[in-house]
Amino acid sequence: MTILDDVESIRSADPSNMYNRIFDLPEQMADALTLAQRWQINPDDFSGIKNIVVVGMGGSAIGGDLTRTYLSSKLLVPFEVCRHYVLPEYVDDETLVIASSYSGNTEETIAAVEDALARKAMLVAISTGGLLGEICELNEIPMAKLPEGWQPRAAIGYSFVPLVMFLEKIGMARDVTKELETVVESLQKFRDNYIEDQPTEQNPAKNLAQKMHGRIPIIYSGPTLMDAVAVRFKGQICENSKNLAFANHFAEFNHNELVGWSRTVEAFKDKLIVVMLRDAGDHPQIRKRMNIVKEIIQKLDVELVEIHSKGAVRLERMFSLIQVGDFTSYYLAVLNEVDPTPVDVIVELKNALEMDKAMST
Repeated sequence: MTILDDVESIRSADPSNMYNRIFDLPEQMADALTLAQRWQINPDDFSGIKNIVVVGMGGSAIGGDLTRTYLSSKLLVPFEVCRHYVLPEYVDDETLVIASSYSGNTEETIAAVEDALARKAMLVAISTGGLLGEICELNEIPMAKLPEGWQPRAAIGYSFVPLVMFLEKIGMARDVTKELETVVESLQKFRDNYIEDQPTEQNPAKNLAQKMHGRIPIIYSGPTLMDAVAVRFKGQICENSKNLAFANHFAEFNHNELVGWSRTVEAFKDKLIVVMLRDAGDHPQIRKRMNIVKEIIQKLDVELVEIHSKGAVRLERMFSLIQVGDFTSYYLAVLNEVDPTPVDVIVELKNALEMDKAMST
């Protein structure tokens, strides 16, 4: 019997209870939907938008990535996610800037918000408060106030739902509420396959975690609906499992990274595993490329696992794979004998930056 079939052992490796955060994703999204519906927004304050920029980092920025992906075929204006201290040069008073920082103290996001204020851009924010909350209060910027006490990566429902609902409120997106309600119901059903007392042989997330154990996962996806999902999948493995992982998407990597899949892989093939995220909406040419690349990688004797999205609507299919990735990263953390919640190396980096800042002033 594997450790993943021993619920007591699983829980002992998770003192901060990351499992419940992952398990409760559909309930979190439902709560975020209620929160967003109560958010008082005057659409007239956001007229004449020529482009949209979401500013954020890490778990707070992924909501922007998912929104960009989800609305790629619906939005009529450019949409960009900015992970930087400085906004793109085109940002002006006809730009909508959405600041997403769970803590409200992310230094890159605060700097970008100050940049947006200087350029007189239209501003809204999604946060628990912090310095960003103070800036919003001082400048009368609408802010969706999130519940506190979550790791940003575990608060994906709170970073995504208010953002996409805001765009619906100001008339830039449609039918969002209906799709979100569908997603909540579907995720509640899907998670039965991944719960901790589901045996490994019948649990796709535990099974995938076992395959990943001791390896570096490389996540490949299509370029439209699943590109941000692949990035999320990779990020969860890195943060929850404390396991290096990489992500890329078709067809771009076929023009460069694919060349790396050569006989030189022979020396470390047992340390690699490829996870290919597949979706019913993948472009026909992308599907052909996926099939060909699958053969190329398997000829090199590198294990490749395909995961297919589930659901009828776009948002349902996206979050079906996010849910698989979240549970997989959790079980991989158990196998790696690490607590899935802390991110000590990030804290170390932030402390070093603070010390450097203090010494230079």
